[in-house]
Amino acid sequence: MIADLDAKHFHDEEAAREFLEEVRWPDGPVCPHCGTVGGAYKTKKVGVYRCGQRECRKDFTVRVGTLFERSHIALHTWLFATHLLTSSKKGMSSHQMHRMLGVTYKTAWFMTHRIREAMRELHPAESGPLGGANKVVEVDETYVGGKEANKHAASDSIAVVVRSVKSRSSHWLSATARSVHSMSRMYRRIR
Repeated sequence: MIADLDAKHFHDEEAAREFLEEVRWPDGPVCPHCGTVGGAYKTKKVGVYRCGQRECRKDFTVRVGTLFERSHIALHTWLFATHLLTSSKKGMSSHQMHRMLGVTYKTAWFMTHRIREAMRELHPAESGPLGGANKVVEVDETYVGGKEANKHAASDSIAVVVRSVKSRSSHWLSATARSVHSMSRMYRRIR
């Protein structure tokens, strides 16, 4: 991982832009407005392309349509933050990100929330059931916060995990056997 952190695209804005263009557009620039592949050309501004389609002719950069769009934070800082957050085994707080990147806490908070939002499933119910042939599905519940005496009055969180694949969690008012069973049926295939 130390070798990864020395990569040029984590420390240089131009290298970061070229890296992202290479990853996002292996077959040439793609217009985010009309979807034309390879029909764009460079303008006089660095990193700005213009769509070649007569009906479109809109300017765009590699940031358009990504979590980096409409942000004044340097692209190499975004790439570094994304790498740190996604490669951290136990996650990373905004405060830790602020210390590592040398940005304000407010900026680090904004970046971590945007990165986490980009990693979220848009429609978890539509992404299909968990499990399948020869997959182990685990269901567990937990109580978060509060005093010991008040545990039964508060709500629980339930998590469904498919080993080594993905997980989903939800907030339930009570974690009775019936509610856990109905939740597990909702998220997995019944065979």
